[in-house]
Amino acid sequence: MTRPIAPEPSTPDPSAFVARTPTDLLAVVPAVLGFHPHDSVVLLTFGPPEGTFHARVDLPLEASDQAAVTEMLVDAVRSNDVRRAALLLYTDDLEAAHAQAVLLLGRLLDLGVDVIEVLRVDDGHWYVVPEDGSAGTPYELETHPFTAQRVYEGHLVHRDRDELVDSLVGTDEDDTTAVALAATRFADLVTSSEGTGHPVHGFLRGEARWLQRRLRARPAEREPLHPRDAGRLLVLASLEPTRDVALAEITRMNSGAHVDLWRELVRRSPRELLPGPSSLLALAAWQHGDGALAWCAIDRCLDVDPDHPLAHFVAEVLTAAVPPGVWHGIPETDLEVFRTSATGEADRAS
Repeated sequence: MTRPIAPEPSTPDPSAFVARTPTDLLAVVPAVLGFHPHDSVVLLTFGPPEGTFHARVDLPLEASDQAAVTEMLVDAVRSNDVRRAALLLYTDDLEAAHAQAVLLLGRLLDLGVDVIEVLRVDDGHWYVVPEDGSAGTPYELETHPFTAQRVYEGHLVHRDRDELVDSLVGTDEDDTTAVALAATRFADLVTSSEGTGHPVHGFLRGEARWLQRRLRARPAEREPLHPRDAGRLLVLASLEPTRDVALAEITRMNSGAHVDLWRELVRRSPRELLPGPSSLLALAAWQHGDGALAWCAIDRCLDVDPDHPLAHFVAEVLTAAVPPGVWHGIPETDLEVFRTSATGEADRAS
């Protein structure tokens, strides 16, 4: 699908990077984005953790699009009260890089932002903008300490954004078939249990409690979900009352575990059930500071359901570079599925 130009913001994780050289800045980029950018505008910001973000957007070629990118990034800088930044342009198109740099640099300086570097990056070399015609400075990141740190911490850096997109597509057709069959059987069970036709009924309430327990136990597990449980989770993620239960379980602290879970389920999901796990993955990825993954999940969701409200919510906060810390989750008392029973009594967790 095609979506408007929008940044892929990422927020720093607890592992702080202290960049002292241009090559250090280049090593930060794949570490925080999760992939090596191409034909991109990358804005790195520095300061207190609650007010910093890193953003990537495709490098536009048209003047109107360059102006739109400038305004979008400037709005994010202003709303986060950023005071220090670096601008990197990954491209072999000198004209486009310089035009974008002039626009964005001027607006950042007007805001009083200290722009520590403006670099163009291409084919293993970096160039200071404006360029002086030199051959550039060669660099390599494989042995850089930041790269080694991310490998040690178990973080995978993709070759490019396309490889990140592909990481959300399953390749085991037999497993996908087994999960789809399990989902169909469970969906039939949900349908047959809807005696009154009301979406919040006893059966679904019991499933919501099962969902809570399953999500809380998952971080301690190491094996892939059994197709039976995967199908059950996918159906529950597609139903608004139980999807909200899953949403309420995602916090900044546990977001990494939820990214792993919902990424697995996106890969194993039949197409018609993709919006549920994809939207939950998008929110978990935002909370985890992985804007690029969040956008990939949003794209997968909206490709099936263009009006999905949760996906659009995450898209809005990503576009505005809203920091994950503003999310406080959904209190259990606000979850409709637990609020009242058929007899009007409040549900209590067992």
